Amino acid sequence: MTLRSATLGLTAAIAFAMPAWADGITIEDPYARAAGATAMAGAAFMIIHNDSETDDRLIAASSDVSARVELHTHIADGDVMRMVEVEEGFAIPAGGMHSLKRGGDHVMFMGINTPFVQGESITVTLTFEQAGDITLDIPVDNERNDMMMGEGMGHGADDN
Repeated sequence: MTLRSATLGLTAAIAFAMPAWADGITIEDPYARAAGATAMAGAAFMIIHNDSETDDRLIAASSDVSARVELHTHIADGDVMRMVEVEEGFAIPAGGMHSLKRGGDHVMFMGINTPFVQGESITVTLTFEQAGDITLDIPVDNERNDMMMGEGMGHGADDN
């Protein structure tokens, strides 16, 4: 490994570790994963902090990695959990946060046109009512498994 490639790798690692931000909104610990090895769908997860004095709302997401990008959540349909689009988006209260996590709210990619390769990143633009657009490179981590039974089903700003 050359010094230049080591420096580039370190720079990329630091960039992924640092939160993205705009107008009081910070994005912490983002990651994306495909639904399987040959998946046509995937999702992104993160913690959204609103350090401003004004309530905000994540109202849309976009990316060129898939035919459609939607804001989704899981709802109980009898004994079955199913994903549904949340057209009104997700509230991010002033001074609060909202977790997008497996089994709960998330950014959904449908019709993936390029594979989600472990260790690479995808570019996603999040649109907020107040803060506007935040574009970030989200690392792909198909191996991450942070969903635990009984967790991740909440949809409020204080679920953590």
